[in-house]
Amino acid sequence: MKYRPLGELQVSELSFGTWAIGGAWGRVDERDALDGLAAAIDAGVNFFDTADVYGDGRSEELLARATKGREHEIYIATKFCRAADIHDPATYSEASVRRFLEGSLRRLRRDVVDLYQIHCPPTAILRDGAVFEVLDKLQAEGKIRYYGVSVETVEEGLLCLQVPGVRALQVIFNIFRQKPAEELLPRAKAQGVGILARLPLASGLLTGKFKPDHRFDPDDHRSFNENGEQFNVGETFAGLGFAKGVELAERLRWIGEGRGNMTRAALRFILDHDEVTCAIPGFKNRQQVQDNLAALDVRSFSPEERARLRRFYEDEVLPHIRGAY
Repeated sequence: MKYRPLGELQVSELSFGTWAIGGAWGRVDERDALDGLAAAIDAGVNFFDTADVYGDGRSEELLARATKGREHEIYIATKFCRAADIHDPATYSEASVRRFLEGSLRRLRRDVVDLYQIHCPPTAILRDGAVFEVLDKLQAEGKIRYYGVSVETVEEGLLCLQVPGVRALQVIFNIFRQKPAEELLPRAKAQGVGILARLPLASGLLTGKFKPDHRFDPDDHRSFNENGEQFNVGETFAGLGFAKGVELAERLRWIGEGRGNMTRAALRFILDHDEVTCAIPGFKNRQQVQDNLAALDVRSFSPEERARLRRFYEDEVLPHIRGAY
């Protein structure tokens, strides 16, 4: 395992997100989730991303169990705001944010959150900036080590880079969503701001395992948010319609040649960007964790291959992405 800087922390370049084991990705057995977390930690993963709304706190509670006794060596990032009305300024008041934070600390069984992130708030909230003053206060009190923002668009990311206290941005970045590499990633690196690349596999499209007739479980967000019915359309299949995403993924089969499979190749693409602090794929069990970790050992993409992927993104993918990004 290699580690990259996030503030004064050194975090595993391949870390894991816990949305899938919390909920909204189909049923996940608790034993499988804990076994997957144990496999990641045994392999040197020391950083996990979660949120208070993942399974209504389930993923935070699972992380507490998996990291018990290792709180000072396993770092956790969690998020807040989406358990309330994200458009209401009161959601970002000191009293409200303290309530969110205390709830997460209780479920995580910790005294401090290593990275506390605003969970995809509206752009207007970021422009107002009052929530950052609240986070500065909580940081001064030692309740949070660092704070950051999970953003939906490059514009929001660039806006957050104007806030001195922001130490990390969580962005959608993968082969199908390369826009952040143009300006946001270099700017963040120059300012020493960490980048957490979420949805690195585009909700599973970049594993290459889906067929056009695949049907997801009713409680899987991929069955009810394909077109942004419940939340931002970009959070599901990177903003692509499922059928189009499957078609495009099929044309990327070549990336897995000599790299084991498409999953490992897609993760390697992200890790080849040194501006990225870590990629945070999800998982449901030990096998998926191990397959993702295998990306660490596959060969990097050549300049020619990266140029080919860039052309593919610009010519074939970009015209089909829905929503602001």
